[in-house]
Amino acid sequence: MYIKKILLIIVLLGLIAGGAFAYLIYNALFSPNTAFNNKEAYIYIPTGSSYDDLKSLVAPLLSDLETFEAVAKRKKYIDYIKPGKYVLKKGMNNNEIVNSLRSNNLPVNVSFNNQETLAKLAGRVSSQIEADSISLLKAFTDPGFLQENGFTTDAALSLFIPNSYEFFWNTSGTEFRDRMLKEYLHFWNEDRLKKAEVLNLTQIQVISLASIVQKETAKVNERPRVAGLYVNRLKKNMLLQADPTVIYALKRKLGNFDTIIKRVLYKDLELDSPYNTYKYGGIPPGPITMPDISSVDAVLKPENHEYYYMVANVQDFGYHIFAKSLTQHNRNKTQYIRWINEQNINR
Repeated sequence: MYIKKILLIIVLLGLIAGGAFAYLIYNALFSPNTAFNNKEAYIYIPTGSSYDDLKSLVAPLLSDLETFEAVAKRKKYIDYIKPGKYVLKKGMNNNEIVNSLRSNNLPVNVSFNNQETLAKLAGRVSSQIEADSISLLKAFTDPGFLQENGFTTDAALSLFIPNSYEFFWNTSGTEFRDRMLKEYLHFWNEDRLKKAEVLNLTQIQVISLASIVQKETAKVNERPRVAGLYVNRLKKNMLLQADPTVIYALKRKLGNFDTIIKRVLYKDLELDSPYNTYKYGGIPPGPITMPDISSVDAVLKPENHEYYYMVANVQDFGYHIFAKSLTQHNRNKTQYIRWINEQNINR
């Protein structure tokens, strides 16, 4: 009888202990374990992170780091830390947190436009994905890649079509560049290629000319007219004589693309640079900025007119006054020069 009581007590204690253990396991797995007030919190896990690195990232967001660690070990997550962007939602339990960190790498939107140089593009992109600007620029300027795909260093900027793209945050520099090549090839569909062929221009020439149009006018509805003017000049073998190309050549010579130049002087027109379209015929060897798609399509479908000259319209800022003859243009230009002198703009 005494032995039976002891056995019964042992069984009861075992049940209590088992219940307590089960409760602890359940609590560790399924009780809420977030310590932030927002609906969501994002974690960016760098490539090559260890479990200790991860703990330092999640610790401020959790109520109980120990129970999280116990579940992470039980689910064998600590040996398979994956880089990327992850979301924790308020009220998540450890089981949900580990599952999210294990398999829910979220994409990010990467957007860029109107960058003047590859270095500036690299800086813009590096603020949106894990790859730093140095690794991005190295990928952009890789000689083997450029040669294999028909780009020169001067023309490399034309590879990048400005838009918004989805990437995983932990994208590397070469992965980003290779994706941009695919987007470039997709952009140059049969329709655009045929339009370029009609103009007798290569893809790089189209983008380079579009970059001039982009710099000449911020007005999207004026771009086809400006493009038509430059196409007319090319057909007549006239110099493009585009001020933005001279400004680009000056910045390139100075090695500083943050330089602000509001006025092109006559002495600037003598600058010996393949980008100086007052001195050298045809289209420059590469884009002077990253043109919008609207500028590219404006070149591919230019307005049909007989204009060869234009000058800024001081009565309707942002737009231009167009002329068919040099005589007419000189009259328009006189008004512009008078206005710019009145503004005391010397450079």
